[in-house]
Amino acid sequence: MTLAASRSAARQKRHDRIRLSMAGTGSRPRLAVFRSLNHIYAQVIDDTSGRTLAAASTLEKDLRGAKQTKSEDAAVVGRLVAERAKSAGIDKVVFDRAGFKYHGRVKSLAEAAREAGLDF
Repeated sequence: MTLAASRSAARQKRHDRIRLSMAGTGSRPRLAVFRSLNHIYAQVIDDTSGRTLAAASTLEKDLRGAKQTKSEDAAVVGRLVAERAKSAGIDKVVFDRAGFKYHGRVKSLAEAAREAGLDF
């Protein structure tokens, strides 16, 4: 087994273990974060109805050409998803880091979302 395969398998295992005890409800949905090599994605999900209530990523047109670091891009995505969640009437969320370390891009996204008004 290669290092990359075992690393992603270990992250998936952590994510599955976390999701056993974490679920987003209508009153407190789940802020799910996915970090790929070049991009970061964030979704606010209501698991009881299975709907995505708000989403943002670095693949959006206004964020694509930005000459920033990946951490700065993650902070922009965090602010954007928080604004969209607030406009949908969501103030409180449960943070799902999806097995990634709370470090670097994941941390900057979470801190920016908190500064923009999300409570978690």
